Amino acid sequence: MRISVAGNNAGNNSRGFTLLELLVVITIMAIATAGVGLALRDTADVQLEREAQRLAALLESARAQSRLSAYPVRWRTTPGGFIFDGLPGPATPYQWLDSSVQAADAEPVLLGPEPIIPPQSIRLVSSAQPTRSLRIATDGVQPFAVTP
Repeated sequence: MRISVAGNNAGNNSRGFTLLELLVVITIMAIATAGVGLALRDTADVQLEREAQRLAALLESARAQSRLSAYPVRWRTTPGGFIFDGLPGPATPYQWLDSSVQAADAEPVLLGPEPIIPPQSIRLVSSAQPTRSLRIATDGVQPFAVTP
């Protein structure tokens, strides 16, 4: 005599999914995952914004180190990126994360050691989107900030 457990349908002959059904589901999941991955790719706008935020943080860090050490620090561009004159070389970044980003204004930026510096700005552009640019600026008292 067969005993039926709750949830077990003794009279039904269901045997699970077929191999074809499983392959169809896996294919649909793979296509959906690829679509999401392509949709979340970094655009040139996001890369430019990321570089601008990074440079603003680096400038503020160098400005604080200049005040702490009482040595003048100057930021300037180089053919492959940028350099902080007056700071120890290997400890500071010296290139862009994205090679398409460049500083359009080649003027050096004085970061200290005085607590109040002259108003200064740097304009970043991307070769992937030449019409878009971001400016990193300070009025000399406030920290460097990214502005469109």
